[in-house]
Amino acid sequence: MNPEQEEKIERNDQVDSEAVETADVEHNQEAEETSEAEGKAAEEAQGAGLKEARAQAEELQQRLLRAQADFDNFRRRTVKEKEELAQYASSKLVTELLPVLDNFERALAAAQTGSEEQSFVKGVDMIFRQFMQVLEQEGVKAMNAVGEPFNPEFHQAIMQVESEEHEEGIVVEEVQKGYMLKDRVLRPAMVKVSG
Repeated sequence: MNPEQEEKIERNDQVDSEAVETADVEHNQEAEETSEAEGKAAEEAQGAGLKEARAQAEELQQRLLRAQADFDNFRRRTVKEKEELAQYASSKLVTELLPVLDNFERALAAAQTGSEEQSFVKGVDMIFRQFMQVLEQEGVKAMNAVGEPFNPEFHQAIMQVESEEHEEGIVVEEVQKGYMLKDRVLRPAMVKVSG
């Protein structure tokens, strides 16, 4: 090969290598631009997802606060209703006892006018029965303690007495009646127990 041809081949090789280098640089620049664009797109997508998550968290926070406020209002209303119920729970019983009170007033007025003693006693007895009827309607009943075995849940022993008629631990006398309200002891009976 002659020197001109060699020089020409060398120049062509040089041009080819420069073209390859230029192409590599351009390719690298394109790759960098593409990866930057992809990174920006990923950041934007991540930012959009973050904004959406924040909005959803804010909405859930607001719902939680509303539910908590509703519960607080419900609790306050319930407490108020309980207080009112406790305050006026006895109104039904008192309303039923008012006629008994009226009859007592009439009986006392009749006693002051000097009417017969027997009719006064009969009137008070009728009032007593009316009063007991109202209590029974509300579930109040007198206990029968005499002759029953002593039970500290129903009886309050105030004295122990000797008794030939009863075994030991039997109620022989009732000093004060005990009362039950449905299935609960309202007041235990005060009793004397055989010893």
